Amino acid sequence: MCRIVDLSLTSKGLRLIALCIFIAFLHGCAALKSVQEKPWAAPVHPEKELERNRFSVAEGDDVIGRLAAVRLEKGDTLPDVARHFSLGINAISAANPGVDVWVPEAGRRIVLPLSFILPDAPREGIVVNLATMRLFQYKEDGKSLAVSTYPVGVGTKERPTPTGRMYVERKAIRPTWTVPASIAEDHRKKGDPLPAKVPPGPQNPLGEYALYLSKSSYLIHGTNKPASIGLNATNGCLRLYPESVKLLFGDTPVNTPVAIISQPYLVGQRNGVLYLEAHAPQEGSGAVELEQTYAKLRSIEKKSGRKLDWKKIKEVQAEARGIPVPILELSPGSGQTTAETMEVEHPGKLLGKPEIPELKLEAWYVLAADVPDEIEALRIAAIINHQGPPIPARVLPGSKRYRVIAGPFNDSSEADAAAKRLKIDLEIDGILIEPVKKT
Repeated sequence: MCRIVDLSLTSKGLRLIALCIFIAFLHGCAALKSVQEKPWAAPVHPEKELERNRFSVAEGDDVIGRLAAVRLEKGDTLPDVARHFSLGINAISAANPGVDVWVPEAGRRIVLPLSFILPDAPREGIVVNLATMRLFQYKEDGKSLAVSTYPVGVGTKERPTPTGRMYVERKAIRPTWTVPASIAEDHRKKGDPLPAKVPPGPQNPLGEYALYLSKSSYLIHGTNKPASIGLNATNGCLRLYPESVKLLFGDTPVNTPVAIISQPYLVGQRNGVLYLEAHAPQEGSGAVELEQTYAKLRSIEKKSGRKLDWKKIKEVQAEARGIPVPILELSPGSGQTTAETMEVEHPGKLLGKPEIPELKLEAWYVLAADVPDEIEALRIAAIINHQGPPIPARVLPGSKRYRVIAGPFNDSSEADAAAKRLKIDLEIDGILIEPVKKT
């Protein structure tokens, strides 16, 4: 939550902000400050060469994909990079500890954790690992097994996604959302009443595609809040990026089996090398899963006749970066004991990155924050930009303070609706700014 204070501006102060908008408009927004870019060497591979979603699984292997790295550019956020490379915000954050989610440093090299150990479950239909917030879809591809994988948003602690076996009961394009009574009550308490049914469109949280599961009231669906993928953010359903659910929808027939599990610790092998992948367990869990993983590793140690580096294993488990780490060559010379990383160039445009409309003198705006720190202002603006549906926001610098304004809006009712959403979703008390009057 963002709690913004010091917004008690006078009408004179609001006129000054309107003047700032006018000045920025005249100068093509050149007055806006930004984090300096840093030069870096050209990456080795075009980013299109990096596979994100579809992999072949060699017989006897459990590990797919490969690690990659990219240099951030000015204005990037981790949610935008995550979406472009089909990662959840949980995965990219865990793989890059200490990196600011909303205002990362330009020029910084970040890891793209696009290597995965397949869950310990039958490789058929759809398997969802809640602990890794990742969906795996298996299909026979001739004589080999193909797997498609996508990040998901999952249920909260209060409304968790259920585990167990089920199947896809039906599918729908542009679904209508019938609002459950419990969710309607939550919104009513927040002063945000919902209709009994939400038709297709930008306000519909199911997005454009939905797969209804045999467990009543649970779905795999799209979203109008893409920045929530890889978070405990749903009411129990499984939420995918719009581009991901479109692919899954087309590839998944009715009656496809679905298994939902929770495995924070994964062990697997590829090319004769044993890997361990660790994720932070969900609150109140993890101890049983960790002991089961240690038992599996002890069994492998005994069968192989080779001693494992238990210090390294415990380091991987404690760091919980969600990256498959080589921990043992099962036979001498069988493979590498360090993970290779593919350097990729920064894409020309990040998929789904919010676009900020140009300033308009005749438009309405909402003052969302007035703060002394530029990074804080940039962070608030980025968070607002990633609301769903999006609310455009930018930073206007003053002499000693930085103001975050949301907009443009066509009229006062649009601006008022945006201010209401900022209050409900982010606890921001916005102030409406009238259009600059022509003289």
